[in-house]
Amino acid sequence: MVDDASFNIINASYAATAVNASQYPEGGLSEIAFIGRSNVGKSSLINSLCRQNGLARTSRTPGKTQTINYFRLTGKLPDESRLEFMLVDLPGYGYAKRAQTARSTWSKFIEEYWLKSTRLKLVCQLIDIRHPPMESDINVYQWLVEHGLNVQVVTTKADKITKGRIQQHIQVIAKGINMPQLSQDGRIITYSAVNGAGRDELLDVIRNILLK
Repeated sequence: MVDDASFNIINASYAATAVNASQYPEGGLSEIAFIGRSNVGKSSLINSLCRQNGLARTSRTPGKTQTINYFRLTGKLPDESRLEFMLVDLPGYGYAKRAQTARSTWSKFIEEYWLKSTRLKLVCQLIDIRHPPMESDINVYQWLVEHGLNVQVVTTKADKITKGRIQQHIQVIAKGINMPQLSQDGRIITYSAVNGAGRDELLDVIRNILLK
């Protein structure tokens, strides 16, 4: 595939792992966070976005990863200038087999990051395009919006449905999470980690956020 994005990731490396605020990495780099229901394909999307297999580890056990993982990324603009930022991989939510007490602890852990990270610029919430949003998807989206966080909804696994049905599924998701208005400027990005569809659009969103 030929790179024609106006912003491309040219380097990505692991930076740090945190389980509380004292372990957040030092420095002033802007942060772009990714979160989604367990097994939504978050690790595959991150690896696809960075074009680096194995950067984010995929697990056969949904809900297993319960840490915040930071990756330092460098992106190149058309004028050859560079932008450095942190990609933040947050634990998956909503896995039914996890204990209620564990879910409560997880909620406080992630809430602390969302509310205390002064460098957080954007939260990319991933939702499986094949299904209507689940209660956990809706709750997370509404919480982020109510707390004034910048949210970009990204639907995953777009290669699993026909192109003719994509818009219909997007409308179902937008209505399900009670998105105020599905605008024409890519309010929901449709992504496939298999063929890279949606990669350029997501990189453009990230670029625009970093340049603000």
